[in-house]
Amino acid sequence: MTASSQTLGTRPYVAELLQALIRHDTTNPPGNERECAVYCRDVLNRAGIAADLLGDDPNRVNVVSRLPGRGNAPPLLLYGHIDVVPTAAQPWEVPPFEGRLQEGYIWGRGALDMKGGVAMMMDAFMRAHLEGTDLPGDVILALVTDEEAGGHTGAEWLVDARPGLFEDARYAVGEFGGFSKTYRGRKFYMVQVAEKQGCRVQAIARGPGGHGSLVHHSTAPTRMAEFLVKLDRMALPYHIHPVTRMMIEAMSSSLPMPDCAFLKLLLNPTFTGRMLRRMGTAGQEMEPLFRHTANATIINGGEKANVIPSEVVVNLDCRMLPGYDSEDLLGELQDIAGPDIEFQVVNFQPKPWLLNMGLFDTLASIIAEQDGEGVSVPMLMPAGTDGRHFARLGIQTYGWMPMNLPADFDFLKTIHAANERVPVSALEFGAEALHHLLQRFHE
Repeated sequence: MTASSQTLGTRPYVAELLQALIRHDTTNPPGNERECAVYCRDVLNRAGIAADLLGDDPNRVNVVSRLPGRGNAPPLLLYGHIDVVPTAAQPWEVPPFEGRLQEGYIWGRGALDMKGGVAMMMDAFMRAHLEGTDLPGDVILALVTDEEAGGHTGAEWLVDARPGLFEDARYAVGEFGGFSKTYRGRKFYMVQVAEKQGCRVQAIARGPGGHGSLVHHSTAPTRMAEFLVKLDRMALPYHIHPVTRMMIEAMSSSLPMPDCAFLKLLLNPTFTGRMLRRMGTAGQEMEPLFRHTANATIINGGEKANVIPSEVVVNLDCRMLPGYDSEDLLGELQDIAGPDIEFQVVNFQPKPWLLNMGLFDTLASIIAEQDGEGVSVPMLMPAGTDGRHFARLGIQTYGWMPMNLPADFDFLKTIHAANERVPVSALEFGAEALHHLLQRFHE
């Protein structure tokens, strides 16, 4: 639907809103989110809500709006990004920007990450205005650009250039959690309360160069190859982070024996690795929550086919647990590599380590009311979100886009992949939960 087809003083159906958002191709790079941002502003305007387009790049503007509350609670921030990752070379069964409704699902890039969440937020925001919902405090809606590439024109710019927009806000709701996940027959809703830190590291191997026709040993390429094999086969040390501990304790308390006891063994570093391996796919998904990770992404070395290079450089995409710094990571990498590899930090911006659980019980109670089988648990996000930017203002983000998903639906494997899709029923569930939150965030 177009904004102009929306009757004044109404809001579009949440599924139709998502379809329209998907049809705006905001692949990042390059982003070009302006057309989508203008659409969002116009939809809000036709619902009777003022909204501004803000940014330092006219092609990459953010949408910001505010609903006044009665002042009994600090402002609540709702934020989501409107850019999406590329679809090139992925085997899609449907056109990724068609926004097709098929067999109860909306298909398309961004259906989960995170135009589906944006549609739910906009629906709850417009509903609160149109129904005259009694809001405990002001509610701020920010639809931002560039999250998939660092948030430089989006959340980062807003925090740096317009921090007053978020004055006094303590809590924010954004991506990445809120989805349901079934484990051992129990349905858990994963509420993101912290995220890992990104760190780019270069691994450098040096060795004797020479002519490719001669016999060489301990060259830079072989030394680097030996390190990469070690990195593949040896896990970095396990750490029991406070948020991961809370997650495992909450999950285990909801499971019967022996599943309860088995899960708790994860909290003993002596057994963590062994237990994760025994858990199969579930263990693979959980493992990044227990340690730093480092993956080779770009390999550079050599200029001619017949010359042994004296230096090989590998870029490592590293993700660190909250509260650690780059020196901790480098020490662990050096222990695996030994003396033949040098490490240099290329890019590391420490994230403020915040943990304010004051809103968690409210979110959990809303889920329990809408899904009596659901148990909410805190989650550490293994990657990064725009939450790191808002944390600089002292704002605690809850990744809470509530979705009651089928037990066989794999959320984590569907985002960023071909055939990204979301059940319409999950959109309706989330929009309803968010509307309840707007009435209760003072609790």
